[in-house]
Amino acid sequence: MSIQLFVMELIRSSFFIWLLFCAHLSFAQNNKADFKVIPLGVLGGGDESNLSAYMIAPENSNHYACLDAGTVRFGIQQAIHDNLFKQSVATVLRTNIKGYLISHPHLDHVAGLIINSPDDTAKNIYALPFCIDVLKGNYFTWKSWSNFANEGEKPTLNKYRYIALDTAKETGIDNTELFVRPFLLSHSNPNQSTAFLVRYKEAYILYLGDTGADEIEKTDHLSLLWQHIAPLIKAKRLKAIFIETSFPDEQPVKQLFGHLTPSLLMKEMDALGGLAGKENLSHLSIVITHIKPIKGDSQEIIKKELQQLNSLKLKLVFPQQARELDL
Repeated sequence: MSIQLFVMELIRSSFFIWLLFCAHLSFAQNNKADFKVIPLGVLGGGDESNLSAYMIAPENSNHYACLDAGTVRFGIQQAIHDNLFKQSVATVLRTNIKGYLISHPHLDHVAGLIINSPDDTAKNIYALPFCIDVLKGNYFTWKSWSNFANEGEKPTLNKYRYIALDTAKETGIDNTELFVRPFLLSHSNPNQSTAFLVRYKEAYILYLGDTGADEIEKTDHLSLLWQHIAPLIKAKRLKAIFIETSFPDEQPVKQLFGHLTPSLLMKEMDALGGLAGKENLSHLSIVITHIKPIKGDSQEIIKKELQQLNSLKLKLVFPQQARELDL
C-alpha cells in the first residue's frame, strides 16, 4: 500500500470513529436522567404508611420539592433504610425537603405534612387557591391542630407560607432549581385537583393529583392539559407523566368518585397520542400512582389490565416506596 493510500484509509477510519463517537454522545445526552424522584408513598388509601408523596429534585441536587405529602416520615425512614439518604429522618425532613406542592386537600395527600409540621422547618406550601382555602380553614386551625401557617386563624405561627399558584404562569420553587406550572383537574366534579408541570432547565415532569376522565367528569381539563404538553412530548422534553389508576375496570362508574381505571387511562393516553404522535409516547415513562388496595389482589388486577390494554406500548412504571426513579 502506498503512503497516499495509507493516509486516505487512515482519514476514512478516523472519520468513521468520529461519527460513532458523535452518535454515542448524542444518544447519551438524549437519554441522560434529568430528575430523580423518591416515592415516600405510592398508594391511594387504606395503608396510612404508604400514601401519595414524591420527593423530586434535579439529578445533581439534594434540594427537593415534595409532590403531595400523604406519607412523609415513614417514607423517609424507608428511604434511609434503602440507603437513599445517609442523614437522619429529621435532617431529611427539615433540610432536604424545600417545599410542598399539594394537588388537593384530601387527607391521603396532606396527612404527612400536617402530622410532621411541629418538627419541620420554615418552607412554602404551593397550591391553587381552592386547596389553600381548605388547609387554612380546616387543617391548620387551633381547633383541629395548630396553625403553623402564615394565614388563617390567629395566632399564626408563620412556619409555613402559602404560595397561591396561578394556572397562567410558571412559579419558581424557593431554594431549588425547579419551576412549576399548575393545571386544574376535576376530581368528582365539582371537586377539584391539580396537575403540576415541573421544569428543570429544558426538561419536564408532569405529576397529576387525583383526577377523573373528561368523559366521566363532563369537563375538558385533561384535554386542555394534553394540548399543552403535546409539543413537549414531540420535542422529547417531557420525561415522565405521573398519573393515577385507582380502581380496576370492574369498578362501577358511579363509584369512581373522580378516579381513573385502566380503560379510562388508556383512552386518555390515546387522546394524548393523537395530539403528540403515538410513536412519541414511547419515549415517556408513564408512572402509575394512587392504586387503591381495596382488595387483596386489586394492585395485581390493575397492573394486568393496564398491560393487556397497552396497545400503544407505553413504558409503564409501577413505583415502589423508597425506590428511586431516575427520569
